[in-house]
Amino acid sequence: MSRHPEVKWAQRSDKVFITVLLPDSKNAKVNLEPEGVFTFSANAGADNNLYELKLELHDKVNVEESKINIGVRSIFCILEKAEKVWWNKLLRGDGKTPHYVKVDWDKWVDEDEENGIGDLDLGGMDFSNFGNMGGMGDGGMGDFEDSDDEEQEVTKPEGDAKPEEVVAGTSEKKEAAPST
Repeated sequence: MSRHPEVKWAQRSDKVFITVLLPDSKNAKVNLEPEGVFTFSANAGADNNLYELKLELHDKVNVEESKINIGVRSIFCILEKAEKVWWNKLLRGDGKTPHYVKVDWDKWVDEDEENGIGDLDLGGMDFSNFGNMGGMGDGGMGDFEDSDDEEQEVTKPEGDAKPEEVVAGTSEKKEAAPST
């Protein structure tokens, strides 16, 4: 019995990016037919399990212009579309997308943003970080950790105010002046 590897996809008007996430795969075979049938098979894991995949893509592709890179952690494919149009979804038919096929948000660009910043630079792609959830960096849960930064944000008092009268860099006094 074969298993299904995890697949991520994204698109542009002229191409579809498909990444098969299967670390340390052996005997990887990828086949692409002009009608838009993408097949994949490889062995992986400690038990040398067979992983197979057949995706009937939304539309036709240009096999000669498509590129496939078999890496250590993943198999990355750039499939050139036969027609330069945006697909509503990756697979043809009205069925639900299989659970192992997911959107690749790292490569995704909306149709109206495609001509904006520029195309995806694939020259120096680092496949070793593919398993990490990109974008979480320092802005993730780190914002909730206790930090000593608050004490450093206090500014020097202005004028001849005494330091004990200053509250977090403002000239406000802690106590109200007694009224006469």
